Amino acid sequence: MSIGIPVKLLHEALGHIITVELKGGQTYRGKLFDAEDNLNVSMKEVQMTARDGKQSQLDSIYIRGSMIRFIIVPDMLQQAPMFKRVGPNAMKGRGIGSARGRATIMRADEDEEARPAAKGFGAEARSHEPETHRSSPSSDSGIMANS
Repeated sequence: MSIGIPVKLLHEALGHIITVELKGGQTYRGKLFDAEDNLNVSMKEVQMTARDGKQSQLDSIYIRGSMIRFIIVPDMLQQAPMFKRVGPNAMKGRGIGSARGRATIMRADEDEEARPAAKGFGAEARSHEPETHRSSPSSDSGIMANS
């Protein structure tokens, strides 16, 4: 399994100033030193802001990825080479398997509607069969008759 775009973006941010907010509400702003595929990050020269607004300086910090709510990376990473490959024409001309576009799905639906319904299946087929009922109660023969 390959890594996703958010993880690639995080790796592109190495050496840049990022901001990390934890699930507990604390924020950490500093230089990204190392990043792992599970979003664990190591930062240096960090300014920590607690939930109450109190700030403090840290030389370095290691943050577990599962504790992170979100990460803010520099805007300049919009020009990263990985985004050049993911442009609108990146998949042009490549066969990508059995993916079905809207037109293909619509054609399949039209073909399905054009086919006659199979006899003997479902409520529609049963509604076309002749009904059978018992003869009147006064008749003691008990024979089923078609109407």
